[in-house]
Amino acid sequence: MNTSELFLIAMTIIFGLPYLVWRLGRTEYWAPLVVVQIVGGILLGPGVLGAAVPAYYQFVFTPTVIQSLNGLAWWAVMLFVFIAGIELDLRAAWQHRRESGITAGLALGMPLLLGSGAALVLLNQAGWMGAQAQPWQFVLGIGMACAVTALPILILFMEKLAILRQPLGQRILRYASLDDIAIWGVLALILMDWQRVGRQAAFLGIFVLCAWAMRRLMQAVPERDRWYLALVWLALSGFVADWAGLHFMVGAFLAGAVLDAHWFDQDKMDLLRHHVLLVLMPVFFLSTGLRTHWDSGGVAVFGAAALLLVAQLIGKLAGLRLAGRVLGWPPGEASLIGWLLQTKALIMIIFANILLDKQVITAETFTALLLMAVASTMLTVPVVTPMLARTAAPR
Repeated sequence: MNTSELFLIAMTIIFGLPYLVWRLGRTEYWAPLVVVQIVGGILLGPGVLGAAVPAYYQFVFTPTVIQSLNGLAWWAVMLFVFIAGIELDLRAAWQHRRESGITAGLALGMPLLLGSGAALVLLNQAGWMGAQAQPWQFVLGIGMACAVTALPILILFMEKLAILRQPLGQRILRYASLDDIAIWGVLALILMDWQRVGRQAAFLGIFVLCAWAMRRLMQAVPERDRWYLALVWLALSGFVADWAGLHFMVGAFLAGAVLDAHWFDQDKMDLLRHHVLLVLMPVFFLSTGLRTHWDSGGVAVFGAAALLLVAQLIGKLAGLRLAGRVLGWPPGEASLIGWLLQTKALIMIIFANILLDKQVITAETFTALLLMAVASTMLTVPVVTPMLARTAAPR
C-alpha cells in the first residue's frame, strides 16, 4: 500500500475505534469520549498494540504516516491551547482577587509541593529523568504536572454536571484560569535555555510590541477578518517561540492570552473548540499514544503513575480544604471544588509532551504521567455527581 492509503487506514482507526467503544460500551458517565480517545491512543501505541501485534503496528504506523499524523497533531493542539488562552477571563479574577488568589494559590501550591516530593522519589532511581534535564527542572516539571488543571475539560465536565453557568461554576473557572497562567509561566522557566537567553529575551520584547500592534489591528477590523488574522498570529507566535528555544505551545498560549474573548462571537468560539475536539484532537491523542513506552517495566510505570496520582489528589484536596477554611466556605464545598480542579486530561498531556520533547523527562515518565492524567479525569464525574446531590445550592 502507498502512504496515503496507510494514512487513511490510521485515520479510520483513530476515529472509529474510540467511538465504537464509547457508544457501544456506554462509557459516558465515567469516561466521556475525549477520555476514551486518550485511552485509545495509549492502546494503539507501541506499548500495547505494538507489543501485541508488532507486524501489523509496523505495517500501518510507518515513519512517514507517523510524521503526517504528528503535523496534524501539532496544529490541533496549537489551536486548542490558543482557544484556551483567548477564553481566560482575568477581569473576573481581579474583581474577586482575594478569594481567587488564595484559592488558586493553594490549589496550585499544595499539589506542586507533593508532586515535587514524588519527583524526588523518582529522581533517586534511574530511567525517569530526561537526558537534557537538570534535577530542578525534572522536579519542578513533575510537580507542576501534578498541579495542572485541564481548563477545557473542566468546562466540558461542568456543562455535563449543569453547574457551568451557576455562581459555583464561574468561581471554579476563575481559579482554574489563574492556575493556567501560572502553569505556562513555570513551563517557560523550565524551558529557559541559558545558551539562547538572548533569543528568549528578544522574543519577549518583540512579542510585547507585536501583541500591542495586533490588539490595535484586531479592534480596527470587522469580526470576520479577526478569525483569519488570529490564525496568522497563532502560527507566527508559535514559530518565534520555538525559534527562541521555548516551545511553540508557549507561543500558542501567549498568542491567545493577549486577545480579548469579546472580540469574537462566543457561539462561534464554542463551535470552533467543539470542532477542534471532534475533527483534530483525536489525531493528537493517537500521536501521544505512539510516544508511550514501558521499557522500565510495566509494574514500575504503573507504580510511578499511582504515586503521582496520590500526590496530586492529596495535594489538590488539601489545598482546597485549607482555602475553604480560610474563606469560610460551607461544608462539603471545598472537596467538591477540589475534585473538579484535579481534572487533568488535555492540558497535562500537552504539558508532558513538551517536557518529553525537551528531554526533561523520559518516555517512561511520560507514560506514567499519561496514566495519571487518565485516571484523575475518569474519577471526576463519578465522584462529583453524588457530592453535588448532597451539597447545598451553590452561592
